[in-house]
Amino acid sequence: MNEAAIEAGERLAACYREIGRLRMAGLPICNPALAVEAVGFRALAGESFGVLLTPWCMNLALLDLPGAPPRPALPVGAERDFFFPAGTIGFTVAQVDPFGRVDAASLFSPMHEFASQTAARATALAALEAVLAAPPQQAAGRRGLLFGRGAAA
Repeated sequence: MNEAAIEAGERLAACYREIGRLRMAGLPICNPALAVEAVGFRALAGESFGVLLTPWCMNLALLDLPGAPPRPALPVGAERDFFFPAGTIGFTVAQVDPFGRVDAASLFSPMHEFASQTAARATALAALEAVLAAPPQQAAGRRGLLFGRGAAA
């Protein structure tokens, strides 16, 4: 399934490369040091999940995963919550032609604070790691409180 998830991310990136070439080239919102890239796409709860990195934005993205059950039908502009180990994140449903449905949660826009593709990719990977990591377990009881490891039960 991860291969299908990676392929979905790559198809989305190809679509955004064309959008960049046709509609975004030369606009001041774009960082010329960056290129479109699908970062870290993987199968997650029946969807393809990863980061879409572009010269104008960086978004968490949820995509259809070939072979998985269909996602809930939602209109363009609808908000949907997705539950990650680190917590719930709201995604906005979009239609990207000719790709199709993309549920996106913005991480950065514009992208001028990134000096290089390497720095932007590292940030994208760190964001993925952060949302997929379970929050640390809180120690209960008096010792936990005294040593700063959580709240009492």
